[in-house]
Amino acid sequence: MKITYYGHASLGIEVGGKNIIVDPFITANELAKHIDITQLKADYILITHAHGDHILDVEAIANNTGATIVSNAEIAGYYEKKGFNTHPMNHGGSWNFDFGKVKYVTAIHSSSFPDGSYGGNQGGFVIEGEHKNIYIAGDTALTYDMKLIPLRTKLDLAILPIGSNFTMDVEDAIIASDFLECDKVLGYHYDTFGYIKINHEEAKKKFYDKDKDLMLLEIGGSLEL
Repeated sequence: MKITYYGHASLGIEVGGKNIIVDPFITANELAKHIDITQLKADYILITHAHGDHILDVEAIANNTGATIVSNAEIAGYYEKKGFNTHPMNHGGSWNFDFGKVKYVTAIHSSSFPDGSYGGNQGGFVIEGEHKNIYIAGDTALTYDMKLIPLRTKLDLAILPIGSNFTMDVEDAIIASDFLECDKVLGYHYDTFGYIKINHEEAKKKFYDKDKDLMLLEIGGSLEL
């Protein structure tokens, strides 16, 4: 499994011979200007919630690739009405896709489209590949529900927001990693706006002091599991 960071909360995942894009907000992110979305491959686009900083480039990428949009029922329905291929889900539900199993799990945040349309209930994703398992938290506060995830899935990586103000901060992300029983964390949802700028070295040291590994990738950078 290869995971590429496209800035903010945008990810690319290569797993099971398929390409997945998560929450694409790239073209309006000044920090990600070197990323050309027309070159991105996507068989699926996973959307955690409907906020503009998570859906901005969904339609452009879907039009370019023919990707299937996977999200909660309301978001899937929104895009289905626009003629896109979709797969609706909801909390607690799982589906076996051709790249692995996906479960839609709870998050504590809000979810509405920029045009005011209802975006359903926000969530996150647990992806079980053939060899590796990851959790993509989406935008969320620290929640006790995270303790439920390792009861079903042993995680190899947790992808957690760390920018504070709109989501968890670094300290809460450390507690989340305890709840998830996963000490390997990829941080995201930070630095894009003034409200969520962080000190990278301080953040990594706080994780290190708890015998945990916080990875902060350069935009366009990748890691392999």
